[in-house]
This record gives sequence, structure tokens and C-alpha cells, in this order.
Amino acid sequence: MEIRTERLLLRAVTEEDWRDLQAIWVSVNGTPYARYDRPQPTSDGEVQAQARRWAACADNREHLFFAVCLERRMIGYVVFHAQSEGVYECGYCFNTAFHGQGYAGEAMRALMDAMGAMGAKKLTAGTALDNAPSVRLLKSLGFELVYTEKMSFYKDEKGNDIVFDGGVFERGLQS
Repeated sequence: MEIRTERLLLRAVTEEDWRDLQAIWVSVNGTPYARYDRPQPTSDGEVQAQARRWAACADNREHLFFAVCLERRMIGYVVFHAQSEGVYECGYCFNTAFHGQGYAGEAMRALMDAMGAMGAKKLTAGTALDNAPSVRLLKSLGFELVYTEKMSFYKDEKGNDIVFDGGVFERGLQS
């Protein structure tokens, strides 16, 4: 499936996207919000393997991996994982050089429409409540905070859990 928006091409991730994927993860790993998420690999071999796994899901409705491309360059990605009948968890990540320009919202709006057309009834998303840009994006897309929880994905350099307040957001879809 390919979707064109005013500025973007949304398509399945391919194995050839690995260098752009690597650049996305390197940029995001340097942000203050990286501490709230699982660290992404950045070595050539690990990123190539991840791109290969994602590309293998191109014809799969359980796990969907969309490259968000500006011209020919992948500047971010959006993922959807089936949780139950008609319910998908979604996530997104964009190269920091492209933050604040409306690309994530543009891509998400188009993909939410496509997911609704495919029969999805509800989307969920999780983010650290301190990640104000992500919270703003979800709210602007019509997601509502349904609950919060203490979360920890990994430890700091001293071996202590990094605990933060995570929010779970939901949005119904029209088909």
C-alpha cells in the first residue's frame, strides 16, 4: 500500500531503508526523550536486520511498518501492531531534523484513515507524559488519555530503574 499526502509518501518499509532508519535512531537517541523508550540499535548489522524483519511484514496485517518519506528520503516511520479484533497499538518515530514541521501529524492522519478503511476500530498509543511534543501530537489527532502508569524500560548507568509516568491514549476510528 502506498499513500500520498500533500508532502509525503507513505509506504511499507523496505530492506533498503536501513541507512535512513539508522539515521532516525541515531538522532532520536540523542534527545532528552530517549531515556523513556527502549533504546534502538544503531550498528549497521543490527539496523539492517531490523529493516529486514520489518520489510518481511509488508503483506501482514498483524504488524504494519510504514516508511514516511519526504521525496525519496525516509524521515520517519509509523507502526501498527494488532492487539485484538479491530484494535491496533500505534507508534511513530521521526528524525529530529524533521521535528516540528507537521510531518508526523500529516502521516498519522493519512494512516489513521487507511487503518479505518481496513477495518480498524480503535487505536492505542503510549508515551511518557513528560514527552510534551508526543502528547500534543496525540491530542491533536483526537486521542484521549485513558490511564497512566509507572513504567520502566531500562536502567541508568548506576543500574537503577529509570521510572517515569506513562500515558495510554485511545482513539476510535470511523470506517
